Amino acid sequence: MKKFILIIFTITISFSCTNVSEDDLIDAVEPPAVATYNTDIKIIIDNNCLNCHIQPPINGAGIPLLTYDNVKNGVENNNLISKISGNGPGALMPLGGPSLPQNLIDLIIQWEADGLLEN
Repeated sequence: MKKFILIIFTITISFSCTNVSEDDLIDAVEPPAVATYNTDIKIIIDNNCLNCHIQPPINGAGIPLLTYDNVKNGVENNNLISKISGNGPGALMPLGGPSLPQNLIDLIIQWEADGLLEN
């Protein structure tokens, strides 16, 4: 009986395993034709940056990222994209957390290339 239970357990475990990669867990969403702050970027910043980048900034954050102008300034003057990409001065952002998924970083890069549009 013990062998039977062991065999059933082994078969169950074998069939419950999967080879899904982490990339498969992130929805493959087509990037927008033109990225804008209000439609595409604000949600990323709100969900990942406002733990520290409030007014006034806390936990060593250098600038607030509460408004369109704050975030635009961060991209233009404070290396925001290189910090979230992990290849700029200072620590990788978000500090102490996992890095942003590459598709979100790419969307912020696209927003800059599209002209940092608000709407």
